[in-house]
Amino acid sequence: MQTLELIPHPAFPPREVTRIAASVSQKDRHLLQARWRIEGAVAIVVPPFAGRRRTDELWRTTCFELFCGDGPSYAEFNFAPSEAWAAYDFDGYRQGMRERAVTPQPTISWRGGRSGLAILDVAIPRRGVPSGALAISAVIEEAGGTKSFWALAHPPGDPDFHHRTCFAATLAPPVSL
Repeated sequence: MQTLELIPHPAFPPREVTRIAASVSQKDRHLLQARWRIEGAVAIVVPPFAGRRRTDELWRTTCFELFCGDGPSYAEFNFAPSEAWAAYDFDGYRQGMRERAVTPQPTISWRGGRSGLAILDVAIPRRGVPSGALAISAVIEEAGGTKSFWALAHPPGDPDFHHRTCFAATLAPPVSL
């Protein structure tokens, strides 16, 4: 499991968060596991518990995201500490958006406390996640309304996790374990 360092967008710096490290691994043949480890998490706004359910517009507050796929088409996965999630397919850059089938639903586990460390773990069915180019990102809302946008790399201009510049890692094809 490789640890990948996310960097905040320079135009939207965090207030308290000091580091976000992410990892993606396949620990069994059925599940892809992703983890985001947030340091300096004392002021993170955590959406109220919603239970495991598909929900749009999770990016409006604290949310963790994966984008994956080669070529012009790609998939987007969003995960909130509330256990809400979303998955979409795109035919090209921000074009042809539609819901992506994910069965069974992802499992999302948030652990955060007064220690300043928070962890979001996600287990998602491996067969539902395309291999190839990979972008890992996070939108972090902190008390007072500060929002920071974290990714492996950022394109020039405003934050844009859909931009190919953000696809700075690779997700290997599924393995039989």
